[in-house]
Amino acid sequence: MTPASRMKLFGGRHMGCIVELIEWNNKMDLFAYATEKGEVVVQRLNWQKVATFPTPVEEVKVRSLSWQLDDSVLAVGYSNGKVAILDVENETVISSIIYDDDVRKVYFSSTIDCPETLGGHTFNAKDKHKLFLPKPWPLPEIDPSLRTLEQKSFPEGSPRFLIVVLCSGKVHLLLFAAVQTGSIDLTQYVLHPEQFEVFDVQLSGDFNAIYALLRDGQQLKMLHFRNQLLQDFKAPILGVARLCAHILETKNYINRTEQCLKETWEAVQLVMENRLTYYANAQAYGSTSADLLELHIFGFSTLEVEEFLTMSERELKKIAKSAERGFRDLHALVFKPLNEAAISMFYFLNAITGLARMPHFYESLLLPEVAVEAMRACGSFYLKVFELRERIDTLANDSKLFHNWLLFTILRLSHQEIPDEMVLSKKENAALADLLCSMEPDSDDSSDDEAEPKLGEAFTLPSPRSTRSLFNMERVGQYLKNAFLTQPHPVDPNHLWDEIERESNYMGASNVFVPHDKKLSLVQQREKMFNAIDGILYRPTESISASFKLSSSIICREFRTVEPEKDQDFLAFSYRANDSAKYDMFALTISCEEAMILQFSWADDCLFRCTRVHLKPGPFTQLLDEEYNNLRLVDLKFYNESILSVLTQSMSYPKGVRPHSCLIQLSLSELENQCSPSPSGGARKSAGCGGIAQHSRHLR
Repeated sequence: MTPASRMKLFGGRHMGCIVELIEWNNKMDLFAYATEKGEVVVQRLNWQKVATFPTPVEEVKVRSLSWQLDDSVLAVGYSNGKVAILDVENETVISSIIYDDDVRKVYFSSTIDCPETLGGHTFNAKDKHKLFLPKPWPLPEIDPSLRTLEQKSFPEGSPRFLIVVLCSGKVHLLLFAAVQTGSIDLTQYVLHPEQFEVFDVQLSGDFNAIYALLRDGQQLKMLHFRNQLLQDFKAPILGVARLCAHILETKNYINRTEQCLKETWEAVQLVMENRLTYYANAQAYGSTSADLLELHIFGFSTLEVEEFLTMSERELKKIAKSAERGFRDLHALVFKPLNEAAISMFYFLNAITGLARMPHFYESLLLPEVAVEAMRACGSFYLKVFELRERIDTLANDSKLFHNWLLFTILRLSHQEIPDEMVLSKKENAALADLLCSMEPDSDDSSDDEAEPKLGEAFTLPSPRSTRSLFNMERVGQYLKNAFLTQPHPVDPNHLWDEIERESNYMGASNVFVPHDKKLSLVQQREKMFNAIDGILYRPTESISASFKLSSSIICREFRTVEPEKDQDFLAFSYRANDSAKYDMFALTISCEEAMILQFSWADDCLFRCTRVHLKPGPFTQLLDEEYNNLRLVDLKFYNESILSVLTQSMSYPKGVRPHSCLIQLSLSELENQCSPSPSGGARKSAGCGGIAQHSRHLR
């Protein structure tokens, strides 16, 4: 063995941890590795650390790593069923999905290329919504415990599939790493589901077939599934999936906005629980409103009110300013993010509805009536957002008016000079009187029996209500609960549109008009809209999943049950799509000395070719050097479309001497000449060929 045949080591470093998986980005100088603790670390080839992603939960292992081609996006599959899409450049989690089983493998497909125009129809190949819709408003940070594990976004770039393979045998296809496009349950196609194990699942190079390498009892099988819908309607599927991805992103933006609303509302409630609330809860029900109304109209106050008004002007201004700031933040969340998210959702649903009305391309993907119902539900959600905004404005104005009057009253009672801008107008005085009257409305809970004590019982005053809000905070809080409204929005009798709607019975039954259910809260209206949207998302998944048909089942190997041979469970495999020749290639080991190469044509005839490669001299090869005899397979990978790299190791070697390894490069064209193709659905042929050593190197 000459020194030139040795492989040179360019560098190495002690990692300081156990590395279980490693994946190199062949388009960039990046590699990602997973540690035994479930962490994912990304480094450059010069060992510069780029990003670190901690484990989602304790004692979780990383099962699979896959780079999105031409990008710094990494897909990670965990043992708890979580699949995370990571942005390495920004060190953030783009999206995450939770499945109910351990992940076997997750990977990105190559870029999907399809015509943008077909039959005079131009498909939605690009994101044109950015020309019409504003950029989403940035939201404040929320409590991490309130964040959902659903998709938050999807990676930008060329369209491609994300394939998720679970250990249970379920295979999921997602477009843009967000939209569920189809699924297969492999256990439905095996004879022995109790002795089932999936080794590999690959999507074909033209994206219309799936190959599954699995164990069925004592047999190693290759299952080939064809999908006519993916083959004939690739461009329509991409157009619908792109819109659905934006819909999912908008859904999660609405969810995050609602969480921010709840947090902001809790802060407003804390601000409003000031000294006025404590004072009101210490008084008998009804006396607070009466005392404040008497002070406003006649200028007289009770001792309790005077004691309450001893707060300083500075303290009152601080309370008023905090309340005003809280209401301003609440109004901003509803007026900007939530309002514009509802408009964006309506835009995408309207585009979906337009596609559904072209059955020639979208009949199997969309139903017009489902799309129209989702669009109407979105319109109802927009009306509910507008309704909530009005209630917030009313409550904010009441709070501002009351605090200004309190400040005015304190200055008046303390005989200080009152600025002209603090003097209330006639209209404001009337509004304040109405507000004070409505602070403690007449209670309907008491009955005649409760008002009159029974014989022998002492008369006691009713206990004060411990959680009483004089501003009727429930007017806004009820919208953020998953329950019907207890105080519906008051109907304006002078509103012309409401009058027309009441007089026209046909408007409620027409799909042209958007219904406005005034009994539902914002949360209920949002759930109603999301349920209607789920009907849109379910249709493509159901159609594509049902279109997968088993084309062929190839028995690659029989496992022995009696006198099992050494290394009988050894298995190595590799896949590559030959774009120039239009077929898919599989290489897999069927024993420690024998491998099989399978080729599936992309054409409709589904031609299939099988070649078996032995590590022994065959009828088509010359005798190999003695140094290359008695070798066993260690691994194999496709080097390119025409060469298969095979790593072998010597089986017989003197005691005390380390076994030597040999890297063999096999020419696939030489092997193909020795066998003929056959239809994959019919009889399966295999031609035995000896291993042809084109190039080899020793590894010590």
